[in-house]
Amino acid sequence: MTAFSIEQMKRAAAHAAVADIQAGMIVGLGTGSTAAYAIEALAARVAEGLAVEAVATSLRTADAARASGIRILDFAGIAEVDLCIDGVDEIDPSLRAIKGAGGAMLREKIVAASATRMIAIADESKDVPRLGTRPVPVEFLPFGRAFIERRITELGGRPTLRLTEEGALYGTDQGNPVLDCGFGPIDDPDGLGAALSSCPGIVGHGLFLTEIATVYVGTQQGVVRRDRQF
Repeated sequence: MTAFSIEQMKRAAAHAAVADIQAGMIVGLGTGSTAAYAIEALAARVAEGLAVEAVATSLRTADAARASGIRILDFAGIAEVDLCIDGVDEIDPSLRAIKGAGGAMLREKIVAASATRMIAIADESKDVPRLGTRPVPVEFLPFGRAFIERRITELGGRPTLRLTEEGALYGTDQGNPVLDCGFGPIDDPDGLGAALSSCPGIVGHGLFLTEIATVYVGTQQGVVRRDRQF
């Protein structure tokens, strides 16, 4: 059997999700390397005549989608989208996920919350039995940095300020810094999410606990679909 690379598995999952898009939809487009394959697949369908509009969860996604021929709307004027497609950093059997390695988790969560349905896309390395292998990104106001770091530490986390490859302070599209917080295996994702959401100064975090309705996972055996059991 031919072995599939991580990139091939990402692309397969993205193409499976894009097949769910129907004419006339407003589609939320995520951020990151897996979401880039969804843009690629959607652009091909648009070139074949599919009439859709989209909103983007980051400036770089907006630029990539426009360059591919996808019409991008200003989300500030959109109250609801039909379908959101986005990658994940890891996802558990209950379709709870960690997102935000690309730094767009706040905009991603707003778009996901506005969506009638959210589809996650991933390769099999992101499919985990329990969340916590990867850090939880936290976007925060610089004014509260020391207080927020203390609160995260009290919650059992190890906050690390995100820097660029050049060593400069990383900033989101909103201009805020990010703490990447290692918690190890997360026994109570709902409790942790609530605690982070209630901390003054935290404007967004990467725990997506209720938003995802479906995940397509690219595996060595093909694409596997799982749906949330409501």
